[in-house]
This record gives sequence, structure tokens and C-alpha cells, in this order.
Amino acid sequence: MPQYFGQLPTTAQAWTTPDPIASVQTHSQGVDCRSGPTCLTVTILAANLIRVRFTPTGEFLPRRSWNVTRNDAEWPAVSVEVTEDADSIELKTEQLTVQIQRATCQITCLDPTGMPFAQDADPAIGWSDSGIAAWKHIAADEHFYGFGERTGLLDKLAERKTNWTVDALDYNSQTDEMYQAIPFFMALRPGLGYGMFLNSTHWSQFDMGASEPGVWQMHTHAHELDYYIIYGPNPAQILATYAHLTGHMPLPPKWALGYHQCRWSYESSAIVRELANEFRQRRIPCDVIHLDIDYMQGYRVFTWHRQRFADPKALIGDLKVNGFKVVTIVDPGVKYEQEADYAIFDEGLEQDCFVRRATGELFHGYVWPDKAVFPDFMRADVRQWWANQHHVLTDVGVAGIWNDMNEPALDDRPFGDGGNKIPFPMDAPQGAADERTTHTEVHNLYGLMMARSSHEALEQLRPKQRSFVLTRSGFAGVQRWSSVWMGDNHSLWDHLETSLPMLCNMGLSGVPFVGCDIGGFAGNATAELFARWMQVGMLYPLMRGHSAMTTARHEPWVFGDRTERICREYIELRYRLLPYLYSLFWEAATTGAPILRPLLYHYPNDRHTYALHDQVMLGPFLMAAPIYRPGQECRAVYLPEGTWYDWWTNDRYDGPTHILAHAPLERMPLYAKAGAIIPMQPVMQHVNELPLTELTLKIYPGNEQWTLYEDDGETFDYKNGVWQTTTYRTIQETDRVILEVLDRQGNWHSEQTIQAALAGNTNLVLEVRSI
Repeated sequence: MPQYFGQLPTTAQAWTTPDPIASVQTHSQGVDCRSGPTCLTVTILAANLIRVRFTPTGEFLPRRSWNVTRNDAEWPAVSVEVTEDADSIELKTEQLTVQIQRATCQITCLDPTGMPFAQDADPAIGWSDSGIAAWKHIAADEHFYGFGERTGLLDKLAERKTNWTVDALDYNSQTDEMYQAIPFFMALRPGLGYGMFLNSTHWSQFDMGASEPGVWQMHTHAHELDYYIIYGPNPAQILATYAHLTGHMPLPPKWALGYHQCRWSYESSAIVRELANEFRQRRIPCDVIHLDIDYMQGYRVFTWHRQRFADPKALIGDLKVNGFKVVTIVDPGVKYEQEADYAIFDEGLEQDCFVRRATGELFHGYVWPDKAVFPDFMRADVRQWWANQHHVLTDVGVAGIWNDMNEPALDDRPFGDGGNKIPFPMDAPQGAADERTTHTEVHNLYGLMMARSSHEALEQLRPKQRSFVLTRSGFAGVQRWSSVWMGDNHSLWDHLETSLPMLCNMGLSGVPFVGCDIGGFAGNATAELFARWMQVGMLYPLMRGHSAMTTARHEPWVFGDRTERICREYIELRYRLLPYLYSLFWEAATTGAPILRPLLYHYPNDRHTYALHDQVMLGPFLMAAPIYRPGQECRAVYLPEGTWYDWWTNDRYDGPTHILAHAPLERMPLYAKAGAIIPMQPVMQHVNELPLTELTLKIYPGNEQWTLYEDDGETFDYKNGVWQTTTYRTIQETDRVILEVLDRQGNWHSEQTIQAALAGNTNLVLEVRSI
């Protein structure tokens, strides 16, 4: 098959389709359907999960080490009823039915009520010189979400989405390929939802009715078609099952949930010390300072600049005393410096760690250190070699690693010489000997595997403390190894607006720990834009301010007293909400649930939520309607079914309804759901400033349930049972709200006192009961 870098040619395809099914072989998990050399296999992995594989040659590809986390045989046995007649084969579980038409190989899934979904069109499957494709019907009122990192609106109906990692510098709402490639989406319509994961690391594309209204297509350059269908019926169940396929995120250290400050670059130890002092003197909470590429000696990875960062251990030690953690950037390009005694290059060359061309010649490109070579992260021995190099950073106290430029991004000549972006050669051999392949198959995995190496490095070098990893590029399952930010955005109002659907779609793609650069990376934010962005950034799972070297400084105080006060207030609110946020991270780590959620996640049967891209839920209880236009001091807000309370005024609203919210610059419209149980702590300048001796449960009238999660926030002791969950329930009666303590589990015993306070501007009495 031909190899492409980037967009597929738009010329018409001549597709070959399979002949009618000639034989069916039943096995414990499903059926194999053959016709001549072609084979269609349908495997039931769980009551709501099926795997579909098709090969035109009769030979399926072997399992790869980088595939989904479970082999088919590793799934618990599920009851499957298989029946056949002259026209079709049917497989049935307690949650879904799968029908296969003998004449056309068309597959139709049915929910328990008989409603069809993920229904093949005609033709169902085809192959050509460009790969293999499948076509399915778009049901009436069906909408599509996820697709990984995407710009534009939330719903991707009638759009075309390519899965191929690129350096998406200067992206806009029309950009297709991005830094992340995650070939997963969920389809939603009232009463029914399903997820679709295309299990292909090759170039692939989803056409969601852009070319043919009423039909969506998936297309991959792989030699077989391999995809999973997850029946919901709701987004939470879809993501819970998807997380079993691609993995769960680890529980991060609590300090990683605080505010992060970054810039390209804080050029010296003196500037970093000044920055830290400003935060503390101005009483603006902050936990993390990031160091960009200028901390290195000539941009050589795993080095420190000899003059500007002459004593990094002393710097990081002093910052630690003041409550700051340090995260350093690490790029994949290793400076080609054979005669300069650069140990990283010398060792990598000696151990044959770098990617080579098919001819055996060492491949190179140009990045920050000029001519550079690139490790083959597909090899476990190379990942371990790379992990070992991180001791240069962890030995002096670095607590987190930030992976950048790992799509990979490189030029054909030195930066600044007007070069062109280039890929690795598509035929470059990669991987270990037992699963040797070419870059064509693993291009999309380069950033993922680099992030994995960083994660494993920190686990080995900081074995008693949780660490933080951040990556720009990745693939499905990246949540197992790293958090993700949305790359180089701009200081533009539309980039502020699009950050919400970008992050929500990442969450709906199984990646919960995500963020965008607050204030915009490129360009200069105005005071108004920065204030509004900080309000939105308070909601991001990863709250990091970042800006480029060619811009004005973007710290909260550079925009004047009013903006500084607004930034302080919303960062303080973030820190007050840390117990709530930390519990959401625990939920994400255990169930795959997103932290920042579109309203459709909780209201999947409400059509009003399907296109609502500019309102978000932070967990189940807080709903925000940010301002993302200059000069705007009010906006329309949709409140779904139920009762809602204004966070700032306690005004009550009964949904579903639309309201006009007052939003002066100091206020982002924020609402709490009736029955909400929101744990809050006192403001701290960093998460470990003071022992957490006091916790307040902010209770709103209504009927809900919530589980608070607690542990030490730093170590891995929670893996050995040193944690505590406390489940609370609110019950509203005529004259009172009852808060019940239902259950406590785990071996963590906190020293704090917990108080409950009733919010909502009500005359009701709060009664607390322990059961």
C-alpha cells in the first residue's frame, strides 16, 4: 500500500468488496466468517463490547505490544447466544445483539429495545491501494464527539478527521491533523449511545458525513480493519469500557492540580527566583514552575546551562523550601555532536538507539540544537536507556518532565533558515527485532512512547514520590503515561472559546488530565482576555499559564491591579476546590470518567446539550458558562433539568430553562446543582503550605450522593490501601436538608475536622446524620 504523510488524496477510490459469506465457524467468543481469502471475525469481549476484524488476505496481523491493554482471551467469559439462518448470523448478549448479513457482510448492532446502531451501509467494507475502509449509517439526530485533540465545535457531524500526529503550529478552527491522534469517538442520540475505536496506529481518517450525507466512513492504511464497538447507552458507560481497552490514568500528585507557571523562557536562576518571590509576596497561589529549553546548554537534552543555571540543585532546593516544584522540558532530538564529548549522543550511537533509514544510514533532522538524531522509542531497551538519562534532572530535585516536539517535529535545515517541516522516512525500520516494522505503522506512537519512557524514568528515579509528566503528542492510551496540553495556541478570543470543546473532546476520548495555555502561547493577551482566560483556566484539569519568548510577559500581575485581583481570586477558588478536584481525579483514575465534561455527559437525552460547546461541567455538581468575547458582561446560559443555584448570589433557578446571566469582568457565571456536596479547604499558597486541618462541605438543597477521596497526595501508599473514601448523601425534606454519612472505607485517617454549611439562600435547616 502507498505511504502518505498527511492528507489522503481526494481522487475517487476503486473499492473491492467481499463476496458473500461462504462458511461460518463458531467459537466461544464469536464467529469467523470466510469467503475465499477474506475473513470477517466478530468477537464478543463483554456484554456491551464487540471487536470486528476484517482481512482481505485471510491472514490477520499479530498482536503488537503497543496494542490495547487486554488480549481477547484476557476478557472475562461472557454469555453469548449464536444463531444462524440462510440469510444471517446473530450473536446476542444481555446488552446487545449483532446481526451479520451473509450476502453483503453488513453488520448491524441492536440495543435491548431493538434500536439499531453502528449499522453498516452498503457496501459495508472495501479495500483498495490506499487501504481498507468501512461505511456505516448516520442515524437520525445522531451526533459525534471525541476524536481526540480537535479544534472547532464540540459536535463533529459532517466533518472529516484525520488521525496523524503533526506539529500543528498556528492551528485554527479549520485545522484537521493535530499533535494528538486518537481514533476514537462516541455517537449519541436520545436514548442511545455507542463508542467506536479504530485499532490502527497507521494513518487513518473518519469522514462523518462530509463526503456522503447520512453515511460515515473510517479508512486506514493498515492491511486489515480492526475496530471495537462499545454500547453505552450513556457516555459514562462508554468511557468506562473504553478505559478497560486503552488504560486508566495514574493518580497524580496533588501539587500537579495546583497552578503552574511557565514561559519560553525564564532564562536564568535569578529570573526564576524573582518569579517565585513575586508569587509569594503577592499572595497568588502557585505550585509549579516550568523551565523551557533555555535551561539547557546549547539545547542539549539532559544538560544544564553552565552560567545561567550554574547550581540547579541549590535553585530547586530553595524553591522547594518556598513550596514550588520544578518541571523541565525534554525534547527527543539529540544534538549530533560526535567529536564534542557529548555523552548522550555518544552512548546512543554506541548502543544503536537512534532511528536509521532503510539503508542503515543514521537519520537526522534539525531542531533546537541544530542537527539532531532521534531515539527509537518503540524499543524497550531504548526507552530504558532514555529513562536512565533523567537522573541528571531528578538528582537535583526535578519533580516532573514536559515532553515537547515529539510528533516528532523537525525541519530539513537549521531553525531560522526558512526550512520545511519533514517527517521521519516512512520506510525507516523501528521496533524490536520480534516486531520490527516501519515508521508508517508507528509514526502516531512516537510521542506516546516517549511519554511512556519519561513516566517510567520518574517511577524508577523517584520511587517514593508521585511525579508529573506532560506531553504534546500522543495516541490512544496516552492517559496511562502522561497529561496533555493542547499545544501552541494564540492569545486570541476564539482560541479561548475553542479551548472548552477541545478539552471536553479529549476527556470524551479517554484523556482526563488536559489543559490549554492560559492567556495564549503566541501573541500578547490584553488585560481583559487574560482575566477571562484565568477564569476559564480555573476549570481546566491542568491549570498552566504559558507564553512565548516573542511576547510580552504573561504573569498575573503584569496586566494591572484589577486583573491581578481577578487572577488571585480564581486561583484561590481553584485551591479551595482542591478536595473536590482531587476526588474527580480519583474518579478519572478508577473509572475513566472525564474531569471537565460537556453537559451532554450528564444529560445525554437532552438535545439542547448536543451542540452546547461553551458551557462545561466540572464534575457532576459545578456548571460554568464562561465569557469568551471582549466587552461582554452578560450571556445566555442554558440550565438543564433540575434546580440550579448561582454560585455567587445563591439565586435559585428551575430548569430546563435559558437565563441571561450578569457577568461583569470580575464574575464568570458559575452554578451548583441542587443536592451538590462540594468539599472545600482554606486557601493555601501551595498544596503543602499548611496541614489540612479543616474541610467544609458546601451543601445545596436537593437529593444527591458524592464520594470524597483522600490520601497523602504525594506517595504511592494509596496503592497499598492507605486511602479513605467517604460517601455522603443529601436528602431534602420540607423544612430541612439531611446530610447522611453513608460509608467510609480505606486505611487513611486524616486529622482534619469536617464541617457542613448549607448554601442556596434558603431558610431550610441542615441536619447531619452518620449511618
